[in-house]
Order: sequence, then structure tokens, then C-alpha cells
Amino acid sequence: MTSSNRTALVTGGSRGIGAATALRLARDGVDVALTYVRDKEAAESVVHRIEGYGRRALALRADAADADAAGGAVHEAADALGRLDILVNNAGIGVLGPITGLTPAEVDRVLAVNVRAVFLACRAAADRLADGGRIISLGTALSRYAGGPGGTLYAMSKSALAGLTKPLARELGPRGITVNLVQPGPVDTDLNPADGPFADGQRAATALERFGTADEVASLIAYLASTEAAFITGTEVVVDGGHAA
Repeated sequence: MTSSNRTALVTGGSRGIGAATALRLARDGVDVALTYVRDKEAAESVVHRIEGYGRRALALRADAADADAAGGAVHEAADALGRLDILVNNAGIGVLGPITGLTPAEVDRVLAVNVRAVFLACRAAADRLADGGRIISLGTALSRYAGGPGGTLYAMSKSALAGLTKPLARELGPRGITVNLVQPGPVDTDLNPADGPFADGQRAATALERFGTADEVASLIAYLASTEAAFITGTEVVVDGGHAA
């Protein structure tokens, strides 16, 4: 595969790490489809910037909590772009709080978005990805060590992605498709700003004493999506500023 004809789907690509990833892939010569739920204007802004790099782009409205939409977005992107080489499972939600206060509806939605949607997207991608393709999912460093109180549901949901990544890498490996999991630490985004009320403790927990940026995570994803990373599969790659050191 050459970069000039590769295509990608980035879920949750209208902001944060997803938007940074979509833009980085476009700069690397990849045509990109991205999904969004509510913020159509932000998604269209990312599409416009991708097109500024001379790449094809489209925004697809798809709620990851909808089982049909999760896999449907993969097929829609592959049909619109003519092929699919890269799937980035970035869409996710976090509901934090004491375990005794979490409602069944909150549990269902977090597991639907963070676990079921990723599985269903991977299932669809297994059918549509070109040989030599890439699947990259976004987890969290919180699933690798004992985090603070209130993170049980979020960490549990993201931990499931490690269990998905390893056997799927074995299953798709004969086709040259790699499957990897990126585990970010604290990253400065709208959902977790570096100047937010919970930032000081996260910053202090890193060896570098700072938040990461969305672009720093996107650069790792872009590497794993590249032909240079063809021998990396079935693994977790941590980008956390030494949070778990």
C-alpha cells in the first residue's frame, strides 16, 4: 500500500484526539472519513481542513451507542472512499463517580460505546479492510494501574479492548492486518482540559509533570497506521508521559 491511495475511518473524529488523528493521517496522504454524533459544524470544519491537504474527506453521523450505526459507519466509509485501509476506534465516553451511584442506564451506555461499538466496528472492518490494513483502538492508561476512586466503569470498559486486540491480531494476522491498542495518559482536550478542576493530580502523577497533547497521541496513531509499523501487532502502546512509570 502507498499513502497516495490509502483510506481511513476515524470514529469520534470531530474533536480532540480524533480530530488530530484525522488531520495527521490526511497530512500523511490518507483520505479520511470521520464520525460524529452532535457537533456537525465541528466535523465539517475538520473535513474542510482535510480537503485543504488535497485529500478526500467526509463526515458521517453515527452514534456509537447504536449497534447498527457502529458497523454501518465502517461499510459507509468503505463504500464512499472505495476501499478501507485504516480503522481508528477513537469514539468513547467516560462516566465517573462512585460505583454505588452509577445507574444501570449509565453502565449500559458506557459499555455500548466503549466496548460493543468497537467490537462491531472491528467485525465490519474484518470484512472490508484491505490486506495489510490497520486497526488501532484508543484505550486509557487508567486501565493499566490502580487509578483514583470513581473510575471503575470507565477503566473496566477500556480494559476490555486489550482482550479484543490480542486475539483479533492473531485472527487477522495472516492477511497482514495489524491490530493495536494505544493507551493515553492525561491529554489536554475539551473533555479533560489541562487547566480543569481535576488536572493538578493528573499532572503530578506523570514523570514529565504535564499533560500530553492530542497531536502527540495522533503522531503515535499515525505511526502505527503506517507501513513502517507492519511488524507491530497485538500489543498495547502507552503514551502517558510516564504516568504508569
